[in-house]
Amino acid sequence: MSYTVTDHAMMARALRLAERGTYTTRPNPMVGCVIAHGDEIVGEGWHQRKGGPHAEVHALQVAGERASGATAYVTLEPCAHVGSTGPCADALIAAGVTRVVAAMRDPFPKVDGAGFERLRAAGITTESGLMERQARELNNGFIARMERGWPWLRVKLATTLDGRTATASGDSKWISGEPARRDVHRWRARCGALLTGAGTVLADDPSLTVRLGDDTPFVPPLRVVLDPGLATVARGRVREGDAPTLYVHAPDAKVPRGVEIDHVAVPVEKGRFDPGGVLRLLGSRGINEVQMEAGATLAGAFLDAGLVDELLLYVAPVLLGPHARPLFDGLHIDQMTQRLKMRRIDSTVIGEDFRLQLRPEPR
Repeated sequence: MSYTVTDHAMMARALRLAERGTYTTRPNPMVGCVIAHGDEIVGEGWHQRKGGPHAEVHALQVAGERASGATAYVTLEPCAHVGSTGPCADALIAAGVTRVVAAMRDPFPKVDGAGFERLRAAGITTESGLMERQARELNNGFIARMERGWPWLRVKLATTLDGRTATASGDSKWISGEPARRDVHRWRARCGALLTGAGTVLADDPSLTVRLGDDTPFVPPLRVVLDPGLATVARGRVREGDAPTLYVHAPDAKVPRGVEIDHVAVPVEKGRFDPGGVLRLLGSRGINEVQMEAGATLAGAFLDAGLVDELLLYVAPVLLGPHARPLFDGLHIDQMTQRLKMRRIDSTVIGEDFRLQLRPEPR
């Protein structure tokens, strides 16, 4: 498919619009739409929140009668089913749009090509694949859940130059500086769940909430505590505030009397959860993106299982020495041929620290 400079410019604009829904659309994908006659934009919009109008509807409302004969640029295939709102494909047809360019097909089973089929049946020219890589990157969590059944998993860690996350006694406050800690909250705000373990709750007493420091709207992510024996349910800041909390425990664990919690059992083998089972559970609850903030044992278990999609690593210019705690435990690497390779996606300076965004290479 050959696209013009104008096509690329319009889709780039649609992708930027879609990003405005980063903190508010889940579990729905982020979607942007631009309606144009040539290089003249007559309407644009983005999906703002679950249950609200989709991007195409916002853009059509702005365009009005000028949508007739126009091209609609959409970052995701227009829907063809009735959910919280009506089918966007029908809205585009009714408005008289003559061409629809989508960045990618929608992997959601109720759409997955049906939107394109409905548009083509109405005589509308449909094209797909323009800037698809960027569109997939924008919604990697939603796409992961649709295509494989579990969320995108990001592991956030703060480390020293020598790869240590805490002193031998467990003291880790604070390795990274204040600007880096503020940056973490932006990443928290975009995910559907924050995942930690009982050990971290007992040692650090984290609240696992989002504090952006401004009026940016966001949906509080679910706080998930992996606690086989429910040792932490009667304590900790992780139960405080407006954000919901889910405890994942072993089948034989008992909830203490008088304690009301949202909880679910997952099989445990030799005292440890199956990492894949945990992620599939969260996927079944509509979670697109998970951010793990836990210790070396839990992070190492998910990494060793090949389930970590991304590392968000804040590297502080300090040293803690060989007796301090490592980034990951349990990787069982004895030879260089077994090493885990990482691909750098992004690197930037945050205050005095470095932030690395890394993705494991396929083994």
